[in-house]
Amino acid sequence: MPLLALKGVVTKCGFMNKTATVTVSKWVVHPRSKKRIERSTKYLTHDPENKLKMNDLVIIRNCPHVSARKYFVLETILHSPESVRSNGTSSAIAERPTNTSPPLLADA
Repeated sequence: MPLLALKGVVTKCGFMNKTATVTVSKWVVHPRSKKRIERSTKYLTHDPENKLKMNDLVIIRNCPHVSARKYFVLETILHSPESVRSNGTSSAIAERPTNTSPPLLADA
């Protein structure tokens, strides 16, 4: 099997030990109407450290079969909304200035 890397979103995790479901989407052109359609495929992915969370953007790579249906392994986590929410959002809101007065307009 040739080396294959796919980018997808974690849609299910925490139900199976060391396993997460990653949905990979691609655009195809309909043969008759020539419109673009989004097609998606779900892959069971081996996550050895159980560090994936919902809605993480990840890169997965194919590998020898880990189990009957699991033949992709986690390579990298590109973006994790859970870490963004816990690290930056609450502090950014706290540092926002509280000045609510309207700006002064210059006479024209």
